[in-house]
Amino acid sequence: MDFGLVLQTDPPAAQVISLMKRAERNGFRYGWTFDSAVLWQEPFVIYSQILANTRRLIVGPMVTNPGTRTWEVTASTFATLNDMYGNRTVCGIGRGDSAMRVAGRPPNTLARVSAAMKVIRALASGQEADLGDGTTVRFPWTGADARLPVWMAAYGPKALRMAGEEADGFILQLADPYLTETMVKAVREAAAGAGRDPREVSICVAAPAYLTEDDSPDALAHAREQCRWFGGMVGNHVADLVAKYGAHSDLVPEALTDYIKAREGYDYSHHGRADNPDTAFVPDEIVDRFCVIGTVEQQVARMRELQALGVDQFAVYAMHDARERVIDGYGSAVIPALRG
Repeated sequence: MDFGLVLQTDPPAAQVISLMKRAERNGFRYGWTFDSAVLWQEPFVIYSQILANTRRLIVGPMVTNPGTRTWEVTASTFATLNDMYGNRTVCGIGRGDSAMRVAGRPPNTLARVSAAMKVIRALASGQEADLGDGTTVRFPWTGADARLPVWMAAYGPKALRMAGEEADGFILQLADPYLTETMVKAVREAAAGAGRDPREVSICVAAPAYLTEDDSPDALAHAREQCRWFGGMVGNHVADLVAKYGAHSDLVPEALTDYIKAREGYDYSHHGRADNPDTAFVPDEIVDRFCVIGTVEQQVARMRELQALGVDQFAVYAMHDARERVIDGYGSAVIPALRG
């Protein structure tokens, strides 16, 4: 199993770079960031410095979207980084939650995501692509070995099917074993139905991880408060699913949708932060299911459970008060246990 670190690009950028260097020293293979141009600093500028200051780390957005950047610009940015640092980027992409809504626009349609994935992958891999109006372009400066994997974030049935049929990888932003099993199965069945080898679709589960010294009530309560924001973030996507399919649909598991009944609103100025006041509706049970909280032994047990479900990478969201401790703890105990 590979491991990734997910950060927001809060200033100073030097701290983001330092944490990514720390992650690589501790055995993490991927470095991911949020991509929302209004809320945080520009990630692609920071990627260049992360790549320059690491040797093996693969970097990319979790996730970008096809609405805030033109597709040829996105592809050119990835291709330039890969040309400079040797194919060490991955394009995580989705409909766009905070990036689009903060800019006053709705998330992108799945049709637009599909078209963008094809164009971005092709151009960044040195191939020709139709930009959508009959204009076909190709970057004349890409090398023969240029390549860019595109991984898609998804929750709903149509998005899961698209990830299986079209993406190089699937990003699931929660660590609940039941939902992971259900959604990985949907992605793999879609891949097989499209004539693909399901094993060629990388599976990445991303969620906050918080290491505790013990499993005492006080330790767990603090960890839950530091990670409760994640249930609110996931709730934005779940609310879209409920609006589309209803609260009691056979197409979307109630294990995913049931908890947002008490959700009243969401202020993106606190998006992805431990002090988010709009996540009081998230119960402890959801924090425990969606996140990975507890001792080293408990973390290893959850990782093994996810690994058995076909998860290739666990990406640690580290928006809490113990970032360095979690990075170091995973490096000294969790990662070796999963690779040993």
